[in-house]
Amino acid sequence: MISLSPTQRIFLAIEPVDMRKHFDGLWALASEKLHEDPFGGAWFVFTNKNRDRLKILCWDGSGVWVLAKRLEKGRFSWPQAAGTKLDLESTALTMLLAGIDLKDGCKRHGIRDK
Repeated sequence: MISLSPTQRIFLAIEPVDMRKHFDGLWALASEKLHEDPFGGAWFVFTNKNRDRLKILCWDGSGVWVLAKRLEKGRFSWPQAAGTKLDLESTALTMLLAGIDLKDGCKRHGIRDK
């Protein structure tokens, strides 16, 4: 489980990315495409075209983290918005990771509790 501060800055990339990207590739997307400084401590959330994989890039002050999640069934609820990124609150990220549809506030089909 991931515990986030309510003040944690989180940027969700609207467009899907190639999930073969790792540290450097995601870092470049955060700085060049999302126009944010990855050294600033924000979390950057990316998904693939099928929305069944997700990666989070973050800097903790001493190094870079890349967290990954692959769904066995279902898809992540991914907001549609104008622009390249969406500023999320920590509670919204927690719900997204748990399979809650951010639009309707209910569990996505195919994602189940343990």
